Amino acid sequence: MSEQTNEPRLIVETGLDRRVADIIEPVLEQIGFRLVRVRMTAQNGLTLQIMCERTDGTMTVEDCETVSMAVSPVLDVEDPIDKAYHLEVSSPGIDRPMVRKGDFSRWLGHLAKCETSILVDGRKRFRGKIVAADENGFTIERDQPAYGEAPTAVIPFTALAEAKLILTDDLIRDALRADKLAKAANQNDEIDEE
Repeated sequence: MSEQTNEPRLIVETGLDRRVADIIEPVLEQIGFRLVRVRMTAQNGLTLQIMCERTDGTMTVEDCETVSMAVSPVLDVEDPIDKAYHLEVSSPGIDRPMVRKGDFSRWLGHLAKCETSILVDGRKRFRGKIVAADENGFTIERDQPAYGEAPTAVIPFTALAEAKLILTDDLIRDALRADKLAKAANQNDEIDEE
């Protein structure tokens, strides 16, 4: 699993969510986190959801607290939201949104669903296993191709509007394994520093 700290997000917010993302992303990078998504919802009054992770893909409850304490003062000073709101910081979760090119390489072999901004092979919505990924896009092996459709589709990153992993037993197993390996690597780094 490669650490791609400066890899830009393919899928970015618009409007107020974009303003918030532009304000907090540099703060997150300074403290060793990568922004996954910002979303303002009407949940519980008004809630600002910030989804992020460490560069190795992990995120603990303590990390959420660290991020919250780092971005709160910056948001207070910049004041992009003119109403009272609740701040919610979370990990991307196992069935995570995929927002960087590296996400597709990292989760090869797993089931995903995605939507494109333009027609690709006559469609905008795809669901299937990620079977290949490169600098320009990814290939999805459809799990339920319609009659006459090709079993695979190559989706260019430039056409991608949204993508998300689908929760499966294999994904849970691999996500837990990756998390365990990342935590072991972090502990080894701490031991080496002592």
